[in-house]
Parts: sequence; structure tokens; C-alpha cells
Amino acid sequence: MNLSTDIKVTVVAAAAAAATTEIVSSVLDMQGYAGVMFIALTGDVTSDCVLTLTAKGNSANSTSSPTPVTQKATTAFTAEAATADSKAIIVDVYEPQLRYVFASLTRASANAVIGGIIAIQYAAGQRPTAQAASVIASAIGPGVAS
Repeated sequence: MNLSTDIKVTVVAAAAAAATTEIVSSVLDMQGYAGVMFIALTGDVTSDCVLTLTAKGNSANSTSSPTPVTQKATTAFTAEAATADSKAIIVDVYEPQLRYVFASLTRASANAVIGGIIAIQYAAGQRPTAQAASVIASAIGPGVAS
């Protein structure tokens, strides 16, 4: 099995400077995929910052009037001294109820630098999958030489 032919990777939100504002990702069309995993990458996170990553769904290709997806679609973490620096927060939604999904990352109480949000759509109905335009290079190899 080759994982990269069975998934689609998309950078759905760019890096963001230290702030307490919400980051909303671009919208993904889930037609042909059974699930999506959102991975938010942190940078320098100030102590007491509350990070909450939520997957949201919509019947339209839009972030307006979304419906939070209910299948374990929210995770939160409150930072202590350096506990959230250069880490990841993950939300995985299997069989989302709505065709379009996106992620919302809130940063509350204190500043957090975000390295971006990546989405991995998986269980593709047709293989091989094509990677998103935000993936500028990928390769498949038979093994690692010594």
C-alpha cells in the first residue's frame, strides 16, 4: 500500500503571526472521500492560551452559517509554560454529515503563533488521488537506501 495514492493533502490555512484571533481554513469538498483529518501546527504559544480546533460542515461551499460537525469534531488545549510550542492539534472527522467541511482554530486568552493548518482527506472512492495545488512536490519511492 502507498498512502500518498490513497489520500489528498491540502494546506488549508497559512501560517499566522502571534494573535488571539480565529483562523478559518479554506473549504474542502468531501465528495469521494470518507473522512478528513485537520492538523493545526503551533509555533510559540503564550502560557494560558486556549487553543480550540473545530471541524465545521456546510451544505454550500462556504464558511458562512456553518454547522459544527458533531463526530468528535472539537478539541481544546490550554497551554502552560512552553507546553504547546511547536506541537500539533488534530481533529479527525469520519463520514461528515455535510458535503463541505473546513476548520476553525480559535486562540483565546493569550497569543499563539500558528504554523498553518493541513487537511488530509482519506478513504478515497477512486485511486490514485491527485494532491492539491498547495502541495508543490511529492514523491513515491520503493524504499530507503543505506
